[in-house]
Amino acid sequence: MNGNKLLLDTNIVLSMLDGDTTLSDFLFDKELYISFITEMELLSYKKITVKEQKAIKQFIKELLIIDINDAIKIKAITLRKTSNIKLPDAIIAATSLWLNTPLVTADKQLSNVKGVKIIYYQNG
Repeated sequence: MNGNKLLLDTNIVLSMLDGDTTLSDFLFDKELYISFITEMELLSYKKITVKEQKAIKQFIKELLIIDINDAIKIKAITLRKTSNIKLPDAIIAATSLWLNTPLVTADKQLSNVKGVKIIYYQNG
């Protein structure tokens, strides 16, 4: 596992976009990934403004977006069956497993997913 490589959960990207400097400092100079699920979640909020959409698109251009593949599908199915998490979270957790990289999240429920290395971030 490469300590310089991290997968970001949607809530972490939102915190970054909100200007969380502690988080920005922690993530500085790291190789950052997101799941395609995170990209979809970020851009599909009903009340997103044009300005917010532009900022999100600009930010995610700097990240590596991981699309779904058969290995992630299989891992997500297994996680969904064995954990009490929603399908999007299972896909994100499976992506972390597939990348063999920690998942940075503020979602406590994901810390109970077997096999996934979690870096839990709590703002303030």
